[in-house]
Amino acid sequence: MVEVSAKTAAVIGAGFGGLALAIRLQSAGVRTTVFEARDKPGGRAYVYQDEGFTFDAGPTVITDPSALEELWALSGRKLSDHVELLPVSPFYRLEWSDGFSFDYVNDQAELDRQIAAVSPRDVDGYRRFLAYSEELLHEGYEKLGTTAFLSFSQMLRAAPELTKLQAWRSVHDKVAQFIKEPHLRQAFSFHSLLVGGNPFATSSIYALIHALERRWGVWFPRGGTGALVRGMVRLFEELGGEMRLNTPVDRITTAEGRITGVALPDGSELTFDLVASNGDVVHTYDKLLRADRRGQAAARAVKRKRFSMSLFVIYFGLKRKHPQLEHHTVIFGPRYKELIGEIFKGPELAQDFSLYLHAPTRTDPSLAPEGCEAFYVLSPVPHLGAAPNINWAHEGPLYRDRIFDHLEERYIPGLKADLVTSRIFTPCDFRDELGAHLGSAFSLEPILTQSAWFRTHNRDDVLRNLYFVGAGSHPGAGVPGVVGSAKATAELILKDLQAA
Repeated sequence: MVEVSAKTAAVIGAGFGGLALAIRLQSAGVRTTVFEARDKPGGRAYVYQDEGFTFDAGPTVITDPSALEELWALSGRKLSDHVELLPVSPFYRLEWSDGFSFDYVNDQAELDRQIAAVSPRDVDGYRRFLAYSEELLHEGYEKLGTTAFLSFSQMLRAAPELTKLQAWRSVHDKVAQFIKEPHLRQAFSFHSLLVGGNPFATSSIYALIHALERRWGVWFPRGGTGALVRGMVRLFEELGGEMRLNTPVDRITTAEGRITGVALPDGSELTFDLVASNGDVVHTYDKLLRADRRGQAAARAVKRKRFSMSLFVIYFGLKRKHPQLEHHTVIFGPRYKELIGEIFKGPELAQDFSLYLHAPTRTDPSLAPEGCEAFYVLSPVPHLGAAPNINWAHEGPLYRDRIFDHLEERYIPGLKADLVTSRIFTPCDFRDELGAHLGSAFSLEPILTQSAWFRTHNRDDVLRNLYFVGAGSHPGAGVPGVVGSAKATAELILKDLQAA
C-alpha cells in the first residue's frame, strides 16, 4: 500500500467544502495546502465587521452537527474543543402578508396544535409527510449523500428506491399530496430554496431537509457561522495543514493528461500530486484550466446546464434591540408559485418579494454592541443570465429601500431611524467576489437531471487527479451537502492514492 503521507494535495478555496476536505486529507496524512483568494477563509461564509457589528455573509442555518463532529473525530478531537453550537428554537418563524404566522419547532405536540388550529385534517397529513421525509433522509442522505457517483451504473443501482419514493416529482407536488391548506403547503415546501432549488421543479428528494432538521435540530455557533469556519481552520492547522490567504490560483497546470499543480499570479508554479477545487465549477474549468483542452470542453458542457437563482442581501445594524423577532424569520410575499417562477426565469425583478430575515443576536448578543442588534435580510432574485438587463448598480439601492420600507412597516418599527450601518451584496458581487457563474448563489440548480451522477463528478472523468468539492458537485449546496461532498471526495482521493 502506498503511504499517503508521502502525497501532497492542493485545495482551491476555503469554503466549508474545501475546509472539510482539507481536514479529511490532512487527517489521513496527505500534506495539504489550501489556497484562498480572499483575506479570510469561509467562501460564502465570509464575515464582515463594521461599527462593532459582526455579520455572517452566508450560511446561518447549521443542521446535522454529527457531520461536523465526524471531522474532529478523525484525529481523536471533539468539535466542542473549538466550537460551541447553540440550539435555535423555533427553527423558523414563518410569516405571511395576510397576517398568518407559524412557528416551525421541533415539538410534535406543538406542531400538531398549530396545524390543527388552521386545518385539522392536515395533522395526519403532516405526520405522513414527515414519515415520507424520513424515508428520503435514509435513502437520499444517509445512503447516497456521501457516495461519489462516477458511473451511470451507480445511478441505476439507486434508481429503484428513488423511483419508489417518486423522486421525479417536485417537492411541492409531494407536499401537496399530504397537506391541503395553502399556507402549510408553503411552510413545508420552501426548504428547497435553502439549497437553490425551485420547490415546483426540484426533485422531491430534497424534501429530506425537513427530516434532517427534525432529527438533528437547527443550531448556531457562538460567535456566528464565522466561528465555525475559524474552528475548522484551527483544526486543519493543528493537524499540520497550510492555509494560504490572499493567494488566488491563476491556473491549474497539466502535463500529459494529468494535473501537475497550480500556478500563482506571480508566475510561480507549485507541484502537487492532486488538486481539488472548491471553487465555482465553471470558473474552475473555464478560467483555471483555460490552457487545457479538457477545461474548455467541460466548461462548454457545464454552461449549458441550469443554474440556481441568485440572492440580494442586506447586512445592517440597528442601535436598538427588537426582542419581538426570532432568530430566523421567513417572510412570504402575497404570491408564491408565480413569484418563484419569476425568480428562476426572470427576465425582470419582481415588484413583490419573499424574504429571509436573520437576527443572530437573538441567540448570541455578542455579535452587536451593547443594546444593539445585527441583521441580514436576503431576497431570492434571478441570476444574471435569467435577467441580464437588471442594472444592479442602479437597482440595488432602490431594492434595498423597498425591503427596508417593508420591514419597517411590518416587522422592525423605527428601522431607518435606528440604522447604524448597512451594506448590500448583489448578483454582481456573487459573480465578481465569489467567481460564481451568472452570479448564481448555489451553483447548479438541484433538479433531478442535475443530481447525483448527472451533477459535476467528484473526480474529473479525464484529468484523473482533479477533484471537485462543494455546492457544484454531488450531493449539492447547503452546509450538510458540501460537508458530505467533502467526505465523498476524500474517500475517493484516498482510494486513488492507495491504488496508485
